[in-house]
Amino acid sequence: MSSDSDHNDDRHARFELRTLLDTSRMLIESHDLTFVLNNLLLISMGKLFSSKGTILLYDPTRKQYQIARNKGRTGLNDGQYLSLNLSEQLRSKSIIHCDKDNDGSLPEPFSGSTMCAMFNMQTSTRHIGYLCMGGKANRQPFAEHELNFIENLVNISAVAIANSQLVSELRSTNLQLDRRVQEMHTLFDLSKEFNANVDLEPILKIFKFALLGQMFIRSFFFIYDRKDADPQVVVQNGIKGHFSTDEVRQLLNVRQDVTRTSDSLRQRFPLLEDNGIEALIRLRLQDETALMGVGKRATNESYSEGDFNFLQSLGNLALLSVQKTYLLKERIENERLEEELSIARTIQRKLLPDPIPSIPGLQIAATNVSSYQVGGDYFDVLTRDSGTYIAIADVTGKGIPASLLMANLQAMLHVLTPTSESLSDATSRINDIIYKNTPSDKFISFFWSRYSHETRTLTYTNAGHNPPLLLRSGSGEADLLAEGGVLLGAMPSMIPYKSADVTLQKGDIVVMYTDGVTEALDETEEEYGEERLQKCLLCNASLSARDILNAILEDVKLFTGNRYSDDITIVVLKKN
Repeated sequence: MSSDSDHNDDRHARFELRTLLDTSRMLIESHDLTFVLNNLLLISMGKLFSSKGTILLYDPTRKQYQIARNKGRTGLNDGQYLSLNLSEQLRSKSIIHCDKDNDGSLPEPFSGSTMCAMFNMQTSTRHIGYLCMGGKANRQPFAEHELNFIENLVNISAVAIANSQLVSELRSTNLQLDRRVQEMHTLFDLSKEFNANVDLEPILKIFKFALLGQMFIRSFFFIYDRKDADPQVVVQNGIKGHFSTDEVRQLLNVRQDVTRTSDSLRQRFPLLEDNGIEALIRLRLQDETALMGVGKRATNESYSEGDFNFLQSLGNLALLSVQKTYLLKERIENERLEEELSIARTIQRKLLPDPIPSIPGLQIAATNVSSYQVGGDYFDVLTRDSGTYIAIADVTGKGIPASLLMANLQAMLHVLTPTSESLSDATSRINDIIYKNTPSDKFISFFWSRYSHETRTLTYTNAGHNPPLLLRSGSGEADLLAEGGVLLGAMPSMIPYKSADVTLQKGDIVVMYTDGVTEALDETEEEYGEERLQKCLLCNASLSARDILNAILEDVKLFTGNRYSDDITIVVLKKN
């Protein structure tokens, strides 16, 4: 009896093996996805005596599963998309038994009685999907040899499905390539013509002749929307009338790549109706856009999707060439401006003291770092019979206007310092001159002082500037030099500026700075601040004036990641 049973098992195994070989040959040779899926599902249902089954194919673009084939009452519909957020443990299984393997991550209907087993379809390189089978019609459990058969069939089918998908993609790609090749020949010739010209007029002529000669379009317009400039119609043909500036702006609000003109659009823009404009084509290149309107073709042929693709490519070529002409003009202008700025920067640097005059009994170090090629920060050191004048200032704004105002301030200081008047009176005179001769939105924060090495006295006036830090060597306490008045240029000198005296002892340090130091920002938009500056000064108080200055600069540099958004000027004094 046992020999007959073994003999039957052998025959059954050989039959299943032959069935798998025949099926694999049939599936692998077929490149028809529908044929492969149908055979996989029907063979599986027949082998397992199941009345329902579903094939789920994974869509990597949507990261979901699509129901590719569905038979029986599964509660699912062909073409439907669903998500399977299976646990890592279930994803690693080749066969998921929906009853005993469910760890809670199986959704309905896979976690209930609808489906009995899920077979993982995968190749050596990627996951394809799942074959989901309902239970046997006789409600008996699946036999081990039945599961093995379906598992082998699924592995064979996964390769066939992957091949079918690849062939389908290749066919679609080849058809697209054939169309593109023809278009590219024409566009390549046109691109050579566009690239051979740098002037706007011949570029627009090439574009016009391409529309007239290649597409037989007699009525068209091309609107160029430049960044930081008003949009304009750069070329048109066969257009009766003119678009107003407001109409041009409204037309540019069309956001679709291709918009066929509708009745409502023609009502909003009668010029489209009057000139038979059939479509609007939006073009984009970096931050700049353009809009092309095309009328009916002389051949009376309607526009196909391929025609619009060609027109978009042609329009983008034209947009690139038009943009190139404007950029070339801007480059020439920028080079001229850069040359002028370089000269201005050289002149401005010469307005700063170089070398810095030495002061008996006092170390001094100073620097100016501009965030622009020219800036509005300023410092000066002037030696006169009455003492040594040290000044620092910050003009609102940046660039050339700030640098011009800085130069005026420098000239006034050099004129006024030889006089015997007090710092308070001289500051009032400077304020009145600036108030009368500068725009109302331009101000200067200003601090200056006169140091007498005989008395070791520093007399100062602060006109709305960041109060310099005075660090006493004995106590380590930091005082702020804030006595003075309002910003220069803010209002007439109705209230006299005040001045104050401080006597410097050995080791005392004075740090003057502009707000580019304390308002420097890190990547989280946090300011460097006065506390960090004071802490840096305390940590480096034993160093020389030059080393203290370098330590502050390095600390700000590390804090900001070497990104300066404003000019930085620092003057460090240290009493010997």
